[in-house]
Amino acid sequence: MHEDTDYVLIFDGGSQGNPGRAYGSYLLRTRDGRERLERLEFGTGTNNEAEYQSLIAGLESLLERIEQARADPARFTLEVRGDSQLVLRQVGGQWKLRDPRMAEYARRARAFLQRFGHYRLVEQPRAESVKVLGH
Repeated sequence: MHEDTDYVLIFDGGSQGNPGRAYGSYLLRTRDGRERLERLEFGTGTNNEAEYQSLIAGLESLLERIEQARADPARFTLEVRGDSQLVLRQVGGQWKLRDPRMAEYARRARAFLQRFGHYRLVEQPRAESVKVLGH
């Protein structure tokens, strides 16, 4: 975590079969080291859908917590970490969005991210996601 980062969101999603039973998780970490891990079930979906849904769920949860504290998300910085090149590069604008479902997920994620004062997207090795999230 960079010293100027208020929150870190680590996300991962997957599916058993593609499409198949879709699942995910995210970890929210605050500057002072507090952490909250959430496990998610999405029904049937693809691996990429589960990745996006996990990211979006984490962003929604974090924004909700900030707003419940009557704070402005624009006052905070966020680092998003994941091992999905597709999600991180589509959300970051480096890769094109050809699939309408992925385009809608990316649009939602960007809208949430833009509410923060600053955010950074960081691709991390799969092994790090497994170590932190357990899958």
